[in-house]
Amino acid sequence: MTNIHSDKLLILDFGAQYTQLIARRIRELGVYCEIWAWDHEPAEIAAFGARGIILSGGPESTTLEQAPRAPQEVFDAGVPILGICYGMQTLAAQLGGTTEAADAREFGHAQVDIVAPGRLFDGLSDHPDSHQLEVWMSHGDHVTLAPPGFVVTGRTERIPVAVMENESRHWYGVQFHPEVTHTRQGGALLKRFATEICGCATLWTAANIIDDQIARVHEQVGGDHVLLGLSGGVDSSVVAALLHRAIGDRLTCVFVDTGLLRWQEGDQVMAMFAAEAESGGMGIKVIRVDAADRYFKALEGVADPEAKRKIIGGLFVEIFDEESEKLIAAGGDVKWLAQGTIYPDVIESAGSKTGKAHVIKSHHNVGGLPAHMKLKLVEPLRELFKDEVRRIGVELGLPQAMVYRHPFPGPGLGVRILGAVKPEYAELLAKADAIFIDELRKADLYDKTSQAFAVFLPVKSVGVVGDARAYEWVIALRAVETVDFMTAHWAHLPYEFLGKVSNRIINELRGISRVVYDISGKPPATIEWE
Repeated sequence: MTNIHSDKLLILDFGAQYTQLIARRIRELGVYCEIWAWDHEPAEIAAFGARGIILSGGPESTTLEQAPRAPQEVFDAGVPILGICYGMQTLAAQLGGTTEAADAREFGHAQVDIVAPGRLFDGLSDHPDSHQLEVWMSHGDHVTLAPPGFVVTGRTERIPVAVMENESRHWYGVQFHPEVTHTRQGGALLKRFATEICGCATLWTAANIIDDQIARVHEQVGGDHVLLGLSGGVDSSVVAALLHRAIGDRLTCVFVDTGLLRWQEGDQVMAMFAAEAESGGMGIKVIRVDAADRYFKALEGVADPEAKRKIIGGLFVEIFDEESEKLIAAGGDVKWLAQGTIYPDVIESAGSKTGKAHVIKSHHNVGGLPAHMKLKLVEPLRELFKDEVRRIGVELGLPQAMVYRHPFPGPGLGVRILGAVKPEYAELLAKADAIFIDELRKADLYDKTSQAFAVFLPVKSVGVVGDARAYEWVIALRAVETVDFMTAHWAHLPYEFLGKVSNRIINELRGISRVVYDISGKPPATIEWE
C-alpha cells in the first residue's frame, strides 16, 4: 500500500494567525505536512524526516534579545527551507543578515517587483510586462540586508528585501503571505516549493487517506469491538462511516437525542446511519437514546451559559456511560472508544514549551469519560483538518449537504436559547432555525454564508397577529461570513430575503411575534450568542 506519509514537510510555528492555513494549502496540493512549535524538541525535528521545512510568520520581533529562533537542526537537516514573514526575518537574522523594526506596520495589499532571476518565481507573474506580483503583507519588522549567499530577487517600494533566495542550499524567504488568497501566485509558489524544490510526490488524497486509515484501524483494534458517540455532526458522522467500512458490525454507535438538536435531526440521523442500504441508510448499529426529558429536567431554571454547557456535557457522559455498561454487561466485546478528534485539537494539545506558539481553541466530540470505562482510544481523524474531514466524508458516500453543513455547537440549542431552557422554547427555536436554513438553501445563499442560525430571545414583544394584539417571543437571525472563524463579518443578506424569512417564522409559528437580524461582527461580538 502507498505510504502517504513518506513525502512530507514540517512547518515550524512561530505564532502566526495563518500557520494552519499554510498547512491546509500544502495538503491541498497533495503533500502531507505537520505543524510543530518552533521550540519543539530539536532531536525530534532532526528525526522527522521532512523533505522540506517551512518557518511560519509570528508576532515577535527578531530585533529583541529573546526572540524565537529556528533550532540549528533545521539548518543541519540539509533540506530546502522556506521562511514566511517572521520566518524569513529569523532566517536572515540567524544566517548573518540584518533586520529592523519599521516605523509603521504594513498590513494589506502590496506589489513586489521581481528584480533578479530566481527559482521561486521563475515564469510566475501577475503583470508579465512589468514583472510584478500582487501580494498580501502583514508585518512590522523587515529584512534590510540579506545574509551571505542569498540573492535579493524581490522588493517593494517600502522594503528592500521582499524575496531572498539561496539557490545552492535551496533556502528561501518571502516577506509576504503566500498562503492567503490575496497573494495571487501564492498557490503556485507553495506548489513549486513542495513538489519541485522539495521533490514531494502528491500522495495525500482523500482515497489514499481512507485506505491508510482503514489499514491503521485494522492494525490497532484487531478483532475488537468499538463504541462511538454519534452526534450527527460532521466529525462523528465521518468517523462512523470510516469505521463501518473498516470493521463493519463490530462498530456500535450511541446516539443521544438531547431534545436540543436541529429540527427532526434525531430521525434524520437514524435514517442515514441505522437504516439498511435498501432504505437509503448505511446499516450501522446505532442505539438511540431519547433523553430530552432528562435534559430539560436537568436544565430547569439554569440560565448561566457555562452552567448549561457543563450540565449538557456531563449528562451526555452519564448517558453514554450507562449505555456502554449495558453493552458490556450483555457480553459485548467493547474495548475501544472512537473519537472525532481532528488535527487542530492535536496542535492545541501539543502547544509550545514557552507558550508563545499560536493556539486555536477547539473542542473534542467526547471528553471526560469516566476512568472506570477502561476503553482505549481510536481517533481516525486526528491527522486531518476540517476541510479534509469533509472531503473524505464525501468520498465515503455521505451526502454533500450533510458533510458541508454549517457548524452546530456541541450543547446544541441549549446555548442558542438565551437564559433558561424549556421544551417549548426549544421546539419554537428548532422550527424557526429550520425555516431560516430552508430559505437560505432555496435562495442559493446557504453555501455563500459560513454559518447561519436562529436564536431564541427570552423577551416578549407586542405584535398584531390575526387582527389581535399578541405578546409573544422574539427570534434573532444570525449569518456570518468568515475564513477561519477567528474573525467574521455579518452576512449582507438581501432585505427581500430577510423579509420572507421573517414572514414565514411569524406566520407559521404560534408564539413568535417579532424577528430581528444580528449585524454584529467578530470582534467585538462572538459568532454564537452564548
